Amino acid sequence: MTPRATALWLAVWAALGGGPALAADTYVSDPHHTFASFEFNHLGYSTQRGRFDTVRATVVLDRENRTGSVEATLDAASVSTGSPSFNDTLRGAAYFDAAQFPDIVFSGRDLTFDKFDHIASVAGQLTIKGVTRPITLQLTQFKCMVHPLLRREACGANATASLRRSDFGLGKFAPLVGDQVTLHLAIEAVKQ
Repeated sequence: MTPRATALWLAVWAALGGGPALAADTYVSDPHHTFASFEFNHLGYSTQRGRFDTVRATVVLDRENRTGSVEATLDAASVSTGSPSFNDTLRGAAYFDAAQFPDIVFSGRDLTFDKFDHIASVAGQLTIKGVTRPITLQLTQFKCMVHPLLRREACGANATASLRRSDFGLGKFAPLVGDQVTLHLAIEAVKQ
């Protein structure tokens, strides 16, 4: 095998988890492929959805020791529902109060791994409007590999969690408008 082929094979093998990690690796989110969305019941009529268009995240992953951390910041003013007037309502003081509390922050330090050494969940703290509560993200997908275009290791995941919006001072019109909110996070992050 040529030296180039050997190096390529080792890089792919390590990216797929074939070799032990020497230290924790840091991944930074790709802003074009990282979004947070939410859904809630509206008056019993339908499930409504929205998203945050600006999400920044950093993931530290130590596969050998099965530890790591996730820090994600959602720009509250980037909330997008498809309705400009509803967006303005959600940015206002009755809901996210984006002027006073511009960031929604998730900080997770308790990672669990499945039998394939994939992250299964991340437990941490979610802060909205200055209120911090525990929350656990359940991963429904997790994959790391060499990115075919960037030619660098990247990891991607989809995660979901459930919360009561009233726990964070967002309870206006609850329970008429559903208090239970489902969060979804799609992230792709590139190794630094």
